[in-house]
Amino acid sequence: MSESHAADRAGVFGDPVFADQIVALRELESKSAKFGVPQKRMHPELIARLQEQGLRDLFCHQAEAYDAAVAGRDLMVVTGTNSGKTLCYLLPAIQLCLTEPLGRCLFLYPTKALAQDQLRRLEVLAPPSVRIGVYDGDTAKGERGAIRKLAQVVLSNPDMLHVGLLPNHENWAKFLRSLRLIVIDEAHVYRGVFGANVANVIRRLLRLCEAYRSRPQIIAGTATIGNPEELFTNLTGRNALLIDHDGAPRGKRTFVFWNPPPIGENHRLSANIATSEILGTLVETGTRTLAFSRSRVGAELVLRYTRQRLEDRPERVESYRAGYTAKERRQIESALFKGKILGLSATNSMELGVDVGTLDAVILNGYPGSISSFWQQAGRAGRGIRDGLAIYVAHDDPLEQFFLREPQRILDAKREVVTTNPANVHILSNHIICAAHERPMAPSELLAFGPTALEAAESLDRSGELQFKAGLFYYPAFEPPALKVNLRGSFGPTISLQLEGVEIGTMEFGRAMTSAHTGAIYLHRGQSFLVKSLDLDRATAVLEQTEVRYYTQSITQSVIEPLYTIQQTEMGNAGSAKLVAVRVTDSVMGFRRKSLDGDTVLSEETLDLPPSTYETLGVWFDLQTAAMPISWEAPDDMTAQMGGIHGLEHCLVATAPLIAGCDRGDLGSAWYSVFPNSLAPAVFIFDRTPGGVGLANQLMVSITEWLVAARSLLSTCPCGEGCPGCLLSPRCEASNEVLSKKHTMTWLELLQP
Repeated sequence: MSESHAADRAGVFGDPVFADQIVALRELESKSAKFGVPQKRMHPELIARLQEQGLRDLFCHQAEAYDAAVAGRDLMVVTGTNSGKTLCYLLPAIQLCLTEPLGRCLFLYPTKALAQDQLRRLEVLAPPSVRIGVYDGDTAKGERGAIRKLAQVVLSNPDMLHVGLLPNHENWAKFLRSLRLIVIDEAHVYRGVFGANVANVIRRLLRLCEAYRSRPQIIAGTATIGNPEELFTNLTGRNALLIDHDGAPRGKRTFVFWNPPPIGENHRLSANIATSEILGTLVETGTRTLAFSRSRVGAELVLRYTRQRLEDRPERVESYRAGYTAKERRQIESALFKGKILGLSATNSMELGVDVGTLDAVILNGYPGSISSFWQQAGRAGRGIRDGLAIYVAHDDPLEQFFLREPQRILDAKREVVTTNPANVHILSNHIICAAHERPMAPSELLAFGPTALEAAESLDRSGELQFKAGLFYYPAFEPPALKVNLRGSFGPTISLQLEGVEIGTMEFGRAMTSAHTGAIYLHRGQSFLVKSLDLDRATAVLEQTEVRYYTQSITQSVIEPLYTIQQTEMGNAGSAKLVAVRVTDSVMGFRRKSLDGDTVLSEETLDLPPSTYETLGVWFDLQTAAMPISWEAPDDMTAQMGGIHGLEHCLVATAPLIAGCDRGDLGSAWYSVFPNSLAPAVFIFDRTPGGVGLANQLMVSITEWLVAARSLLSTCPCGEGCPGCLLSPRCEASNEVLSKKHTMTWLELLQP
């Protein structure tokens, strides 16, 4: 990794105003290819198809994966973006179909878009005799029967497997009996709640395969992560051969770290506006660019601003995110692939390698939530041996500004751990119920679901959700329970977003509580809508089209009740850190209206929404007031002390995603100057998923690294009293009042394990 001179920075964008916003520039040198030769025989038709596509040589990891797969091994392939992972499973799958025509393959992708894209690739490579079909929610009902009966390769997603295939496995009996290969693509996506759900879905699939007397081989592919073998075992219950020798070539990559300009004291220009200006500039020069935003609102705002800039030809840019109809998604994908669209504003739904043609540049509108996602998104530009440009635009947020001061924390970061917990009691119980509906379960079958599965099943029997009769657990109803279980982490019904009685989108229940409440602004393909009402009983939000110069952000408050301590570490004389089970009550107290230009708070409104209560895991910093060398009687000192504890919460929750490898929205936090249970100061960082998915555990394991990062967050910022670059949080429910950088630093220095 090398750093260019300051003069080179202006070369990226000739406008000096742009050049002044570039705070760091790094280059990743190109890499040559390493080839390998498969030792296992290939079918002549497969060889001919490879030659027709100009694929005369395989990279070393592709050749190694082919040999191991043909030998029947379960595989975990770990290579970088655009390294040809797809061929690692396409080649053995096509070989299987050609040599065993009755054999079947199931390819699982995390998104419909990726499955559609991989269908195009498979159809190009596979001989015409190989029958292929996509089975997902967009598949016409009239086509589904033919796919079940005839397709040798079925492309689907975990959601459709969960609600479509497994509950109706009798209709898939022939397929399951002949299933020889399961592919799990983009396995690093299966983290947190989604990962825990998918792990249980795969166990349900393997259980049914065993009932139909088949034992399919499993090949998984993932981006570079720190625990690929552990992830494979978590997802499948099996062990795999690891292949991580990346032989693919790579062009030079240029990384630009961009900070929007200040527009006043403690404020910067909105990163959404800065992203739109960069996107518009690149589109005007004919540069094919994909701009990623962390949220749906961000993607829609970037589209709106960019279209305003390109008022002569606004159709050159579009947006892409979850919630669009299948028809809208296919139209946008096709237009981008054909070059009709030069700029796309998207969420991470476009992160996972969908082939949209050659891209020259990628803009990351904010930190995407994990190091692996950063590399996945950046890798969309300059695929293959082409040079690529990736521009990271930082938000006015402590963690994101920290990355500008220390870019090596992203570029030189160690491979992060993908955390998931299939044994989460809430998630596990849902899938035991689903499995019992699919086929009554013997206690011995529960072993495949983990050591706590039998206890969970017995609890379900006591509650009446299952019935234990004649040595088996039965589901005592007819309607498939899978329909009530959302794999993506939403607890509660899906909310329908309606305009004049017509559904224009959907939203998960949890997201609706914070983004579709009365008074919220909902953005859809460049247009804005005001939420007039949210009816939770009918799972409906009523919208009306409007035009406003603000967006909305909810204010959530959490109340913590510790249940029991799992692990405890003494932190010098400052107290202790405890991994604890906690009961959390979240209340959406209100929302803020924030200006579009500089995220200035225009007004606040209160809301009266029902609270949600759940049990999870968290880290409790149980602090000792005697450690802080100030008086607790003097009012000024008391305020400073409170400011230190409040600041400690801010910097711990800011750096926690870097340690836990998760999105910041996956974690919650709370602070108390005097916590009722201990009568001492306390800070809690907790997993927002009921039951927890391993995030708090990872934080506890890496607590020293976590505290070092928190200290560095503050010490590398030159401000004196705290600013948006280190201590102030845009999500603080207390509007960043009562904060002390000095006393926060003192607490961090005292908290030495």
